[in-house]
Amino acid sequence: MHVKFSKKEIEFINKHEVCRLATCFNDRPHVVPVCYIFLNNSFYIATDYNTRKFRNISRNKNVALVIDVYKPNKAVMVEGVAEIIEHGQEFKEIYKLFYDRFEWVRREPWDEGEAPFIKVNIIKKVSWGL
Repeated sequence: MHVKFSKKEIEFINKHEVCRLATCFNDRPHVVPVCYIFLNNSFYIATDYNTRKFRNISRNKNVALVIDVYKPNKAVMVEGVAEIIEHGQEFKEIYKLFYDRFEWVRREPWDEGEAPFIKVNIIKKVSWGL
């Protein structure tokens, strides 16, 4: 399923760099703020192997995320299926985008196999205030 974003939604997504990612294991939700890159209709999020979100996704690939501001109240929320990207051309392309955008990546760089990316393949989206 291909979810289409409006021009205003894409502008809002690209204007921000932090979202809240929700994962779940059994019946326990887990929500954390994370930096993201939006590319080719997918969200990419850097993580480490020893995080709760990585462990949760390893067991349950269903995720949700929201990018929002309060005043004025605007948001984009998506539901999707997570995929782990650890190696290869896609990893290299996403890493370069993270490296160029985020100072914390340049300060503490990593290589393939040291820390993966979470790719969120979107199945549903909702927005408001845009």
